[in-house]
Order: sequence, then C-alpha cells, then structure tokens
Amino acid sequence: MDTSDRARPAEADTVPGRERAFPTLTEKQVARIATHGRRRQTARDEVLVEVGDRAVPFFVVVTGEIEAVRPGEGSDKLIVRHRSGHFSGEANMITGRRAIARLRVSEPGEVIELNREELLALIQTDAELSEILMRAFIMRRLALIAGDLGDVVVIGSMHSAGTLRASEFLTRNGHPFHYLDLDRDHEAQELLDRFQIDFSEIPVVICRGNAVLKDPTNAQIADCLGFNEVIDRTRVVDLAIVGAGPAGLAAAVYGASEGLDVLVFESSSPGGQAGSSSRIENYLGFPTGISGLELTGRAYAQALKFGARVMVTTGATRLACDGQRYTVDIGDGAPIGARAVIIASGAEYRKPALERLSAFEGAGVYYGATPMEARLCVGEDVAVVGGGNSAGQAAVWLARGGALVTLLHRRADLAETMSDYLIHELDRFGVSVRDRSEIAAIHGADGQVEAVTLKSGEQLPFSALFFFLGAAPCTEWLDDTLALADDGFILTGEAAGADFLLETSVPGIFAAGDVRSGSSKRCAAAVGEGSMAVQFVHQHLARPAARVG
Repeated sequence: MDTSDRARPAEADTVPGRERAFPTLTEKQVARIATHGRRRQTARDEVLVEVGDRAVPFFVVVTGEIEAVRPGEGSDKLIVRHRSGHFSGEANMITGRRAIARLRVSEPGEVIELNREELLALIQTDAELSEILMRAFIMRRLALIAGDLGDVVVIGSMHSAGTLRASEFLTRNGHPFHYLDLDRDHEAQELLDRFQIDFSEIPVVICRGNAVLKDPTNAQIADCLGFNEVIDRTRVVDLAIVGAGPAGLAAAVYGASEGLDVLVFESSSPGGQAGSSSRIENYLGFPTGISGLELTGRAYAQALKFGARVMVTTGATRLACDGQRYTVDIGDGAPIGARAVIIASGAEYRKPALERLSAFEGAGVYYGATPMEARLCVGEDVAVVGGGNSAGQAAVWLARGGALVTLLHRRADLAETMSDYLIHELDRFGVSVRDRSEIAAIHGADGQVEAVTLKSGEQLPFSALFFFLGAAPCTEWLDDTLALADDGFILTGEAAGADFLLETSVPGIFAAGDVRSGSSKRCAAAVGEGSMAVQFVHQHLARPAARVG
C-alpha cells in the first residue's frame, strides 16, 4: 500500500474515469479510520450488505477484495471491485437510507468496519478524510444515477402529470431510478400487463423489484424506500426547522455544526423552490452559475454530514408552545418536541385564475423549469409568463436547451422587475419578449396545451406554459400561533415586538427566508437569514427559562 500522505486513484470496473470517486487510501489514512471502528476477517462469498438493508456498515479493505453489484434476473451486474486500500459506500452512508446495491466478498481477507454513527463522527472530526469520503460518496451516487443502476423503476408517460411529479420527486431526492416510457418502450407495456395494471393507474413505481405502487403520492414513495426510517421521533430536539429550502438548509448546517441536535421537516423534497430553479446566475462564488438542484443538493449533503436529520414529505401541520417547550405536529404521528423552532417554510407559486388550468398542470402547464421539462420542449414554441428574475432564468434555460421561447409579462417595461443582466441574456439567447401581455384563456385537447388567447384578443400557439407569478407564504398551518402581516408573511423583530431581529411574536420561534415579512426573496439572502437565525437560537437557549427540560 502507498505510504505517502495522499490518496492515489483506484480503478473502478464499470465507472471509467471516476478516479476521485474510487481513490485508494494511504496506510496513514487507513490507520486513522481504524481508530473509529474494528478490524475483522471476511470469508469468500460472504454478503456484507444486501439490497434494502437499513443498517449499512462502512468498510475499508485491508486485504482481499469485495464487490458491489446490482442483483438482476439471471446474473448480477458488477458496479465496482474494492481492493486493498479502497472503501465501500455511497451517498446512503450519509443519508441513512437503505442500501441499493449488494456488497459481497470476492476474495477473503481483512476489513475495517464502521457503523454509520462512527463514520459520521470520523467525517466531522477529520477534515482530510471528510473531503475524500464525502466527494467519493456524492460522485458514486451520481455515477449510479448516470449508469441507470437504481433499485426503482418508474413506468409512465411524459404526458402524465403524475409521472412528472414522481420522477421529479426521485430526482430531487437524488435517488437513482429507471424510467420506462409507455409512449416509446414496449417493455413498459409488458410490465403493466404482467402486474395487471391499467393505463389509468400510471405512474407505476416498482420499489426493489417487489413493491408495486399505482399512482403513488410522494409520501408513499418515500415510505416504500424508507427515506425517514432512521429518524427517532420520540426525543426532544434542540432545534426544529420547518422547511428545507435555502434558509432551512443553511440553518441546519450551522445549527448541527455548532453542536445543536437538529431535525428538519420538509413537505416535499430538500431544496424548496430554489431546488427547481434551472440556473442561478448571481449566487456568490459561482461565476458561471449553478443549478438550483446542484446548489441545494450540496447544502443537503452538508447538513447531513454535520448530523442534522431531515424528514421528507412531512410538512408541519401545527405549532404549539406551552411556555417552555414547543411541539410540531406533522400529521402522521405524535408531535415532536423542540427547545427552539426556525420557520423556513417558504412560499408557494401563485396560480393564475384561468378556466381549465388544472386540466393542463404537469402536462403543459408548469411552475418550474427543470431539465425534465426542458427535454420535452426542444424545438417547441413555449411561453414563460412573468416579469421577475425567476421567469427570466427559466426563459434563458429553456432557450439554451433548444426551445423557442416567448416571455409574456403584464408591465410596460421589463426593467421594472427584472435584473439588467437577465434582460441581456434574454436577448442573447433569442427569447422574444412581449410587454403588456396577459393570458385570458388556455386552449388544448386531451390534456395538451395548444394555444393561448391574450386579453387583447390575440391568439398565440404554444405547446407549454411556464408560470412565474410570484408566491404566497406557506403559513396557513400556523393558525393564530404567530403575528402575521396582512399578506400572510411572518412578522419578526421590532414589528413583532421580539427581542431578536428574526424572532417572531413568540419567544424562541424564529422565521427566515421567503416566509418572513420584508425578506428580499433571494436565495443568497435566505441562506444568510438561516445562518443568522441560529445565532439567535443560541441566545434564546441561554435564557434561564429555555434551559428547562
């Protein structure tokens, strides 16, 4: 084994060129890992991890060889061989989710074994190994996605809103899946016939080859895949965070890294609205821009690295305070107790008051422009409706992907609401901009958009519409718990009669990001507020009354 201080690259069997994803550790690095775990012998053909296992150990190969494979009908598909100095695992080592590959011994020898808690302790205390392991785990998960090596099959049609929703949910949660399109794949229809599933029941989601879900909700998919299984719902946490958008994830990163026991509730997928943003061009530190999914995906991994726990598809339904302790209801079990709360539930896209709008949602009418929609729009005439930066970013993204884009907005001058750099980008990528243009009606058949009529009476042909019309705060679940502004956003600081800048009208409950009244509705600002709120949480927990319990 190499005795230098730097890890050297190793060969991966089915992922060529992924040297950083499969490095070989040095003897010094292996020795440091060994202090966190235990050494043990392995036997030929011993299965160390099985697909679907909840508790997934981490292994470093000292001698011998172990293989990661995807079981299949007739034969297993080799993913990678781990030899001396290599280590096992991918992103599920951090998320705590079930194994999606089998790990078995191909040559007997010796390994160092760590459980997930021991691995997290290592990552949090050893900066060099943290960089090597985290980078490898994330790159391996990306390779699994690119190599179509997941344990989930989605059968559906891109003309089905449910199919787009399920696919987006799995994508935004970073879970590899194989998609079979009923419009193109004969294999898809054969599977439907085998499971006796009617076309009206799509999408069909097959989990681990045995559980068959017909038109499932996101929560049902999450339950089937065990996304929230590692969460202990009985213990009182230091900090409960409602919402896993930029503000909530920033609060989770700073709170967990500073020693707080953090639990995050997210009603859909980590990333919030920012996670569906096609491109964020003005985020500090990314001069070439970054997709919302990539930015929030990194933040999510960072929060988990420091020990924060995130529950997906479990939005808060009620918040209560007894003077010393707060409880958050999530609608599917006993309330969860916390010593402090940060509300970062964000805002929801506003929908236009148009007849038949719901008939086209998810199949021609969208409220975000992701790579999935962009692929459907290549060479098509599409409209982006709105005059803010999010509308401009979506229009540029779609145009860069090959769509013929028209931006419709109701004002006389786009410069009133959109950043100058984005206006130049619209011109650069050939986006047609129409001022004083509002949609009066949508036309189409069989759930497919065909055209729109403007309030001026003019009719324009479009195959897809993307609406970016602002947002309404996600505060309906709060009832009368906190003081709200007239528009429903949460009052904080002086306006709420609070001691701290981001504190609400109830001491110990804070608000950050888009849900807060007066916020700038910018991704970077939300991150700043989320991190700042944690400072106020520490000060609150230092209050004598907050130390009880």
